Amino acid sequence: MTNKKINIVTLGCSKNVVDSEKLLKQLNAGGYDVVYDSDDVSAGIVIINTCGFINDAKEESVDTILRFVKAKEAGYIDNLYVMGCLSERYVDALRHEIPEVKRYFGVNNMSDILDELGLNLKDELLTERTITGPGHYAYLKISEGCNRNCTFCAIPSIRGKNKSKPFEEIIIEANNLAAKGVKELMLIAQDLTYYGIDIYKKNHFAKLLENLSGIKGIEWIRLHYAYPAGFPEEVIDIINEKSNICKYIDMPIQHINNRILALMQRGHSKGQTIKLIEKFRKDIPNVALRTTLIVGFPGETKEEFEELLDFIKTSRFDRLGVFMYSPEEGTKAYKLSDNVPGKLKKERLERIMELQQAISLEHNTNKVGRIFQTIIDRKEGDYYIGRTEFDSPEIDNEVLISAINQELIIGSFYPVKISKADYFDLFGTISQL
Repeated sequence: MTNKKINIVTLGCSKNVVDSEKLLKQLNAGGYDVVYDSDDVSAGIVIINTCGFINDAKEESVDTILRFVKAKEAGYIDNLYVMGCLSERYVDALRHEIPEVKRYFGVNNMSDILDELGLNLKDELLTERTITGPGHYAYLKISEGCNRNCTFCAIPSIRGKNKSKPFEEIIIEANNLAAKGVKELMLIAQDLTYYGIDIYKKNHFAKLLENLSGIKGIEWIRLHYAYPAGFPEEVIDIINEKSNICKYIDMPIQHINNRILALMQRGHSKGQTIKLIEKFRKDIPNVALRTTLIVGFPGETKEEFEELLDFIKTSRFDRLGVFMYSPEEGTKAYKLSDNVPGKLKKERLERIMELQQAISLEHNTNKVGRIFQTIIDRKEGDYYIGRTEFDSPEIDNEVLISAINQELIIGSFYPVKISKADYFDLFGTISQL
């Protein structure tokens, strides 16, 4: 068995990354040689962890499956397996359209995958992972699924209702990550702020943050995907009290017009959203706010889109992402007429990003001359690439530091004085404090 090689290819979000890392740990313990996220076709077995959330992600997943089907037909690989959201959602269609895949697995089927490969699930390893990223940061998933009723979202139908991970398991996993050298934890879930309600009958997110912040070696804790409705305000106090909790909140808002928000069944109004943003800014000095928006939701009028633009102008988010609405089977919004033309959706997306680009440049320009604690992620050419506490890997700003005539340690923190700003990048030099 030690000569058997498996290639795990992971697509989609950071939640899939965590799932793959946990599977990878079990396979390593079972004697398999595993390569990760690679085009390597020398592996006898390939497992593709798919995304099935929006059209672009589904297309990427299908294209990746077909690419490895060709490799299988050419005799490069022996067996091909598919897991994750796409196969959870479309298993019957996939079996019919792509029968070359030996077996399809959905989400949360790790024991079935291991059984297929002749292994038993090792319960003692459920809080362990093989880190696939740089090693100094890792995602920590605190729950599965979602209890919200957003009409555009298929996640509840794919991953089920919210299921919080037991408090003790999360703390053990975080300690294990710290022991491996992880310095930055990025907390992820479909809805961070629902944590604990299902198993403890009350919100335990603030308590979880407080305990995670006490783990030796964890220097940054970052919050991703905090739902605006019902945000537990005691979390604000924890962010202020604990120096290793980043002043960074990723809170997808999706829209600001009340009619659109009601059609989306978001559970929060324009007034409530603005009030919460104002509270963040007032109670957490220098907080960085990231959000995600959807344009072209069924029936979105010109006036409703302009209202969204005005909101962006006044709210001045530090980070912002935007998606064009796409109808998803099985969602309530799928029954609505997708009556905003694709060309208009694209124009609206581009207008938002053009506006956000200008806002981002202003935010970045205000950082010039200031010193920020910066973690070094990697080296590229003549630059070290780092981040401040206000930026998450892969999606936010980066800090570029000249690598000429100096050596920095990847995964270490340095005080960096910002010397120049671009739209989405900062340039700086190591400050001798």
